[in-house]
Amino acid sequence: MEHPATTIYDANILYPAPLRDLFIRLAQAGIVRAKWTETIHDEWTRSVLKDHPDLSAERIARTRSLMNEAVRDCLVTEYEDLIESLSLPDADDGHVLAAAIRVGAKGIVTFNLKDFPSEELARFDIEAIHPDTFVVELLDVAPEVVCAVVKRQREALRNPPKSVDELLATLEGQGLPRAVARLRKREELL
Repeated sequence: MEHPATTIYDANILYPAPLRDLFIRLAQAGIVRAKWTETIHDEWTRSVLKDHPDLSAERIARTRSLMNEAVRDCLVTEYEDLIESLSLPDADDGHVLAAAIRVGAKGIVTFNLKDFPSEELARFDIEAIHPDTFVVELLDVAPEVVCAVVKRQREALRNPPKSVDELLATLEGQGLPRAVARLRKREELL
């Protein structure tokens, strides 16, 4: 995929805070045009509130608002009419593909590749891409930008602060092992 490409971020990469932070920062850096919908927001926020009852709905709503402010023109609307015509293994994922079609996205970044079969997506010139593969591709295209993004992410962590190794271990644990292996080779930039 060429970058900066318009890309839909699926709920499962927005759910964990470290990945959400990284992927929002990648969009802010201009190497991807990130998009999502209010329905995608609903999915990840519902899961966070279910799994973390100590977090308030107001705090999560604030996070949603900050995300929308942080990434210009991120919200996709008026895609619902496309959902019914789509054929995916899980019909509940139709809204994600419909949003991708509506904005002419080239990719859907998701951990659930099986839910977005390449045959169905190819009809629309869209590919489902694993977040690890996506970050590796960005490292191929703009390694200095990705390293600067990771450095800013690390420097913003205050409660608690994290060393380079701690942040990379966190990102690896969140499903980015190949990207982290590449980042470790540029650790002096982080």
